[in-house]
Amino acid sequence: MVKSLLTRLLLALVGLLAFATPASAQDDVAAVSRGVVRVVVVQVEDGEIIDFGHGSGFAVAPNRIVTNAHVVDLAVQDPDNVVIGVVPSEGSQSYGARIVAVDRARDLALIEMQQGSVPPVALFTGAIGPGAGVAALGYPGNVDLATAQSMQDYIRPLPPTRSSGNYSDLRRGDIGPIIVHTAAIARGHSGGPLVDLCGRVVGVNRMITRNDMGDSSFAFAIPVASLTAFLRQARQPFRSVDVACVSAADQARSEAEREEAARRAREADEATRLRDADARHERAVAELQQARENRAGLAIGLLVLAIAGLGAGGILLFKDQHRPALIAGGVGVALLLGAAIVFFTRPGLDSLEDEVRVTSSVTPDPDRYVGTNICTLDRERSRVTVSGEPEVELGWEEGGCVNNGTQYARYGGVWRRVLVPNSEQTVSVTEFNPATGDYVVSRYLLSANAMNEARERRRRVEQRSCTRNQEDLAILADRQRDLEESLPAQPNERLVYHCAPEGRSG
Repeated sequence: MVKSLLTRLLLALVGLLAFATPASAQDDVAAVSRGVVRVVVVQVEDGEIIDFGHGSGFAVAPNRIVTNAHVVDLAVQDPDNVVIGVVPSEGSQSYGARIVAVDRARDLALIEMQQGSVPPVALFTGAIGPGAGVAALGYPGNVDLATAQSMQDYIRPLPPTRSSGNYSDLRRGDIGPIIVHTAAIARGHSGGPLVDLCGRVVGVNRMITRNDMGDSSFAFAIPVASLTAFLRQARQPFRSVDVACVSAADQARSEAEREEAARRAREADEATRLRDADARHERAVAELQQARENRAGLAIGLLVLAIAGLGAGGILLFKDQHRPALIAGGVGVALLLGAAIVFFTRPGLDSLEDEVRVTSSVTPDPDRYVGTNICTLDRERSRVTVSGEPEVELGWEEGGCVNNGTQYARYGGVWRRVLVPNSEQTVSVTEFNPATGDYVVSRYLLSANAMNEARERRRRVEQRSCTRNQEDLAILADRQRDLEESLPAQPNERLVYHCAPEGRSG
């Protein structure tokens, strides 16, 4: 009965919400806030609350939350009289939870929401260096003391607070390796994520240094290596990324520089091709001129012999030597005819018009990528924050049909589709260029409100199957533009793949 009362208390939030304006999804730290939660622990005896505590946590699966072991220690000690609640950063209610695994040696715990879901975050398993920018997300108690008006404020969905700092180094602490950083945290931050500037979790905040003497405070976080070891022992799958953090601006600048370098290379290649073509053309003209002169010389020689033959025939005929005269005249006529043929069949300068000049590029094969393609991630051109599969399979049909059922709309030389799922808070814009084999996936991590708006706009995009009807394709393109205009200026993640037909290298 105690648990039932507390569960009802935790779930009684409708009408008590305070919605905050979501930050731009270009902000990766704001985007990861969607997966940060408050973890509330309440102990009750005889219907009375006798102890109450809270910390922070973050989702590694839609219904699985990581926090510190000391945050849920009360529930471990007295499971019959303690209720755990998970309060998401957005939405309309909180949810009861149960403990799945606890590792006191690492000060980590995994709890499971009994209802609802939260967008999972990604863990950064690569190297992070001293001075790298980091941010701490969570629910500090000192902020609650200053702003909370009642106990219900502790179970009302609110965005986590955010503080920025720098990664200092990795030390040895009472629980093993520990991250030292300068992002401000307080009691209540325990169990919340420490993230890099791309929004990937690099640690689990645990505690701060004492500053009784007025010294600057430092914060401590459990490193991802300890967290992944804990999750593997708990048999809990998780998202991980090992690609270094690159800002959206740096990635856009790098891509612009790459495109400029490619443009210059194409121009240089075109200039080289044209120079080679001009040289070949000049050689062909010289060779043709020489051939014409040779044929003219031959025709003149034959003409001289023809005249000589005809003259000899005339002399012989004058001497009444008819047979020799006939032979000499015949030879002369034949030589004259040959001279005419040789002269008038000389190659003309207009024959050079049949030579095709080399242009800037070879015309692409429009059917090259028809069929199944294996697309490989280009890490140097990509900005990876939450996913980044090394390979994807793409089935392509002429006319923009992808994977035997998804129709893409044509925008110039590329084909594009905006995908708005029902189960995730992510809008993906996928694009394929059949001239180059580039497949680009841009992901936007949106708030719940922005996602609902995107789903409403998606209802107007009625094309659910592949078609060759040009009017339907034009309507699809127009309605997708409406969807794209509602998205932030930059995606949180941009994955660039290069595709090659299956069984053939790129």
